Order: sequence, then C-alpha cells, then structure tokens
Amino acid sequence: MAYKTIIEDDIDILVAGAGLGGTGAAWEARFWGKDKKIVIAEKANMDRSGAVAQGLYAINCYMGTRWGENNPEDHVRYARMDLMGMVREDLAFDMARHVDSAVHQFEEWGLPIMKDPDTGNYMREGRWQIMIHGESYKPIVAEAAKKSADKVFNRICVTHLLMDDAQEDRVAGAVGFNVRTGDYHVFKSKTVICGAGGASNIFKPRSVGEGAGRVWYAPWSSGSAYGLMIGAGAKMTQMENRIVLARFKDGYGPVGAYFLHLKTYTQNCNGEEYESKWFPELSKMVGKAYLDTEGQHVSHKPIPTCLRNHAFINEVAAGRGPIHMITMHSFQDPHLEEVGWENFLGMTVGQAVLWAATDVDPKYENPELTTSEPYVMGSHATGCGGWASGPEDLSPPEYFWGYNRMMTVHGLFGAGDAVGGTPHAFSSGSFTEGRLAAKAACKYIDDGKGDGIVVSDEQIRNRGEQIFHPMEHYKLYRNEIVAGDVNPHYINPRQGLDRLQKCMDEYCGGVTVNYMTNEKLLNIGLKKMKIMEEDFESLAAKDVHELLRVWELKHRFLTSESVFQHTLFRKETRWPGYYYRGDHMKLDDDNWHVLTVSRRDPKTGEYTMEKAPLYHLVGEKDEMEDKGLKDIKAKEAKK
Repeated sequence: MAYKTIIEDDIDILVAGAGLGGTGAAWEARFWGKDKKIVIAEKANMDRSGAVAQGLYAINCYMGTRWGENNPEDHVRYARMDLMGMVREDLAFDMARHVDSAVHQFEEWGLPIMKDPDTGNYMREGRWQIMIHGESYKPIVAEAAKKSADKVFNRICVTHLLMDDAQEDRVAGAVGFNVRTGDYHVFKSKTVICGAGGASNIFKPRSVGEGAGRVWYAPWSSGSAYGLMIGAGAKMTQMENRIVLARFKDGYGPVGAYFLHLKTYTQNCNGEEYESKWFPELSKMVGKAYLDTEGQHVSHKPIPTCLRNHAFINEVAAGRGPIHMITMHSFQDPHLEEVGWENFLGMTVGQAVLWAATDVDPKYENPELTTSEPYVMGSHATGCGGWASGPEDLSPPEYFWGYNRMMTVHGLFGAGDAVGGTPHAFSSGSFTEGRLAAKAACKYIDDGKGDGIVVSDEQIRNRGEQIFHPMEHYKLYRNEIVAGDVNPHYINPRQGLDRLQKCMDEYCGGVTVNYMTNEKLLNIGLKKMKIMEEDFESLAAKDVHELLRVWELKHRFLTSESVFQHTLFRKETRWPGYYYRGDHMKLDDDNWHVLTVSRRDPKTGEYTMEKAPLYHLVGEKDEMEDKGLKDIKAKEAKK
C-alpha cells in the first residue's frame, strides 16, 4: 500500500489519547518539563474527544475540602463501600487529595460552575457532585492542553506501543495511522502516557439495528486503553469488574441528577417500592458488611450500586417490570422541570429526542428505566485497568515500583480509564490522574530512565505491515464476494464485532443471560475467543474508515479476552447486579478479599493470573492505620 510514513522522533512524552486524562497529562507535563518535547496523538479531535465530548452536567468528583465538606479519606471509604471492598486505596487517596485543585483550575479557565446564591459555595447535586454548565467543558480543558503541547496530532488511531529493543519491558513510543489520510505515524518517545478510553460495545447492546450507537458509555471508546497496554505485556487488574448502569430506557439518559437533585425515586409496575424486598435474601450473599441481618442497609453507609441493580434485575425477572422513575410530582415545579430537560440537553441529547419522538412527557408520564449491557472502564464506578505503581509516600511495597501511575512496563504511565483500582474518579479525577502521571513521567526522564532507547527499523516496518494488512487483504480478495457481504476469504469489522458481542453476551454474563455465567460457560467462551482470534487475522478493510474499525475491534478483542480470564479466575460473586458466577453465588471474603492481576504474554498470548494483597489504608471512621496515611497526616501537621 502506498502510504506516507510520518516519523516524530526524540519525543520526551507522548500522550496517547486526549480525553480528560490525556489533557491533564499534557498540561501538567509542561509545568514539570519546561524543556521537554510533549506530543499528543488523539483518535478524534481533542476539542471534542473522550467521554466528555458532548458535554457534562456535573463534575462527579469534588471533595470541597476548603469548605469543610469532605476529605480524601471520606472518598476512599465511599469508593471502597461501593466497590464491595475492592479499591487501591493508595491510588484513590492520591487522586482525591489533589482533585479539588483541578476543579478550581477549570473554573479559572472559564468553566461555569453553579453556585449556591446564599453561601457562594459550589452547588451540590449530591455528596460528591457539583453542578456545572458543561456543554463547553471539553473545549475549555482541551485549550489548556493544546497550549502546553509542542504538537497535537488529531485523527491518529494509535494501534500499538513501540517497545525498546535494548531493554526488556521498556516502552519506546507508539505507532498508528491517520483515520482520514491513511498516513502511517511513528512516534519514538522516552515515555508514553496512556489516556485512551475504556470499552463500550464489547457486550451486545440492548439497542440494536439503527439504535446500535445509542449506548451509555461513549460508543467510540473501543478499549484502547486496555488493548494498547495488554498488547505490550503490561499487567492488568480487576478486569472482571464490569459495570451495569440503571438508566432511562433506550436513550441511556443518566439518572443521577434526577435522584439527587430532582428527588425522584423508583417503583415497580404496581406502584410499589421494591428494593428493600430483595435485601434480606441478598444479605445472605454479601454478608453483614453491606447489609445487616434484617436486610437493611448498614447505617451511615450508602448501598453499593451493584446491590441496587440486583434488586432491579430480580424485580423485573419476577414479573413486576417495568421499573419506573417517578418524575410526575417533581416536574410540576417549573424550575425542576427545566433542570430535568437541561440535564439531557447538556450531555445526552438523544434521550430528550427519544422522549419527544415517542410522546413521553415526564411531567405527565413516569418514564421507564432499564439496566444496561455491561461496560469495562476504570474511571467511573469501576476499578478495572492497568496495574499501576502508587505514590511513594502512600503505597505499600507491593504497590510501588518507582514512579506514580507507571505500569509494569517501564516508561508507560496511565490516567483515567487506563488505571485500575481508582473508581469514582470521573472527569475531574481522570484529569488529576493525568497530572500525577505527567509529573512522574518527567521525573522518570530526569532520572535518566528513558536514556538509550533503541527502536529498530524492522520493528517499525513490521508494525506498519501489520496495521495496513486488512486493506491489502481486501484488495486481494474483494472480487470473490459470493453474496452481499459474504466472502470466503475475509470478514469485515461489523461482522467481527457482532461475533465478539454475541460471545461476550452469552458466555461472559451479558443482558441476554441476565448477567449470569459460570466456569463451564467461561471456558467455552474462551475456546471460541481463540478461534475468533485466528479468524480476525482475516479481517478486511475496504477503506481507511474500515481500517479504523478493524483496530478498534482488535482492541475490544484484547479487552474482552482479559475480562473472560479475570471473571474465570475470581471464583465468587463479588458484585451481584453487575454479574453473577452461578457456580459461586456468594461473596467469599475468606479467599477472595484480594485484587486480581493478569499478564498476557505478547508473544504467546498465554495468560498468567495472580492474587494481589488488598490493603485498607483508611480506617472505617476517622481512624487510620499506622501504615501510609497516618504518616502523611503527621507530615502535614508539621508543615
């Protein structure tokens, strides 16, 4: 194929993916690396890329420490409870102690944050959420990142990380292609900060046909944060911890603002409260740490999101669906009615359009809710992602290997969806993680850890041939179509995605099987995945757009395989309502109060699974264990 090779050499920091994590990395890298060359490679256009692309009605992670509202320890306790105990507390605390400064920076840059007219404080939607006029959220943040970078490459799909030929397990940059021109881009870099997105569309979505793109998480999020790192041999953690969302039916409109600000609530088809009916039996599954012996939620602690899902799923299965969001009373208030519509128009326009198109007015009709297909992403209310080093002043030895947010591949750092173990970071927390990763990456370079990198011409040539092979394959066999899109020599990306989604849905706990799986199903699924991987060598792309879809599919495949392996490894049901191991239906703290860690061998594709210790650095109340955080408090007191 005749393509143009564009080589950017002698880069110090390559930011792969310019969502909130990537923009935070670029901005902070310039502060600590004034003399360093910083380059951004983004699949879309960074002004409107990432999960915040369409806008956002709230910043969901803000402590409010300066007003005495919350502190980082509070946030760790909250995240730990919601994730059924599974949190990297060093990473979570580290993010939480810095996130407020990021939000204040957003306001300085021009982001309109709603304020309480009486106190002047940021207006709260819930304990952790502040309300914003966020249609321009991403462009405002992107502008700061653009001014920080030496060069921004938009429309570049990064497909692989380059590896150092001189030192094992050291990153050396990345390669990809321009999704409009097809040019081959090679970035040789001392460090890479992965700010790519998590994975939507790996499970079969509820919305099919013309509505296939109407999913909850950004449909362009193709698991690249995971595909890039897994392909390079980085260790991953908690990839079994997918998330299922309760959302407005078919449009996937968010429910948080309705619950928290509009004070709506849910009922079954008979107009009954249903959640509490399911908690007594559920308490036998999860134990007294989350529900007491009477099935009521533990006082002073929120009910974990997955357990609310469990009640929703079982109520519908019992024949008392649909579940309705009770909006009619709130929407009688003109102000709350306006807020309810603006909540969608500011970030999920499709839900407002769908209600209008189907004659649903929440002022006169309580709309339906549903549970979504599962998603895999580490920056929302889930903890999946790369196994990253924590900060030196907080992390126990098992969690620290030199530089904050660095993966087990040297020189490879992560932010946002890429980092495992830091749930409830959301947009502001992802930006903060980007800042933390960039500061560490600059120190890594200053310490000489990125010196002496060698990237052979052979590696660059082989990756180029691999990237563009689907287009060559199409040209070779395009005249042998037997009917429609059927060709004995290749499959197209859409056909491959349908096949992947069906496998994940039926064998790994999707909506069709009511989120249920077991060891037998998982092993069958993994066998099918191996055959699929062989068949995906015959993927064909008729143009550059389809080539983009091929590599998105391959990243989704690597992500999905990791989810399979982790779900098989954890022999318990840790998150009922997200998925169920039918052969291990109870939470098992005796054997599985641990983090799961995996590595896929880049050469053989074989997986190695291990348990990692789970340290609780924050006490249940205001007390902290001697290890880690107590020392930090003492240092701060001295200052």
